[in-house]
Amino acid sequence: MFKIINNTSVMFYILIMSLIASCTEKKDIPTIVPAEPIIDKNWQFETTPVWEDNFSTGSAADPAKWIFETGGSGWGNNELQFYTSGANSTVSGGNLIITAKKENFSGREYTSSRMITKDKGDWLYGRFEVRAKLPKGRGTWPAIWMLSSENSYGTWPASGEIDIMEHVGYDPNKIHSSVHTSAYNHTRNTQKTSSKVIPDATDAFHIYRVDWTPYAVRSYIDGVQYFEFINEGKGFSVWPFDKKQFLILNIAVGGNWGGVQGVDNTIFPATMLVDYVKVYKMIPQ
Repeated sequence: MFKIINNTSVMFYILIMSLIASCTEKKDIPTIVPAEPIIDKNWQFETTPVWEDNFSTGSAADPAKWIFETGGSGWGNNELQFYTSGANSTVSGGNLIITAKKENFSGREYTSSRMITKDKGDWLYGRFEVRAKLPKGRGTWPAIWMLSSENSYGTWPASGEIDIMEHVGYDPNKIHSSVHTSAYNHTRNTQKTSSKVIPDATDAFHIYRVDWTPYAVRSYIDGVQYFEFINEGKGFSVWPFDKKQFLILNIAVGGNWGGVQGVDNTIFPATMLVDYVKVYKMIPQ
């Protein structure tokens, strides 16, 4: 301890203690800022679509609205098909018809179609509605889903995925909706998902919908909600859904999920019919 003898010693003691205190101020300790609470403002949506395709004209998908992604790389899921540049997609009778076929093409035994709206339709928030009839058969894996337009937070799953509808043929008529983020995804077995059985999903048209707002992603079938993922306010690893995304329509064959019980080759050709795709703008508050 310091021995105080005179005023000089007192001043020296005060100086030393001040220096010690300055080195332990709170500013030298990282401050943990609490998450900003996210409030549900009950956002509404416009009643007229800001983007739509009713597949009512022509015999092929509108190139002003859709791009065909091509290739047979397995697409990150060990899928078996080669996606062609339109040979597996037609427009007829007011429907888009995506067809998965059993045929050899570019080293693959199956072909199919994967259509995206990237750079032709990219949205931040909104109501996304697709009326579709799903394919039958073990080995099919149709999906209506969304991915980040610019991967602002990094490659999958960092920038987020919204699955409006997924269906695997070996578990018929069970519809799934999910989100994938860095914190919540199937590779970590932490994905946020829900499912609902629709007894005639492969025999009749149903409306698959997602309402995406700053507060939540909510999924519906024929207007009935069955999934909700709420923004926890913990940053992009949990909620990367504050950047634009684009729509995807496809039928995969086999793969890590669709091919769990193999592929029944007697089911081909297998088709997904899409009556319409509509996007409604969220009304800002």
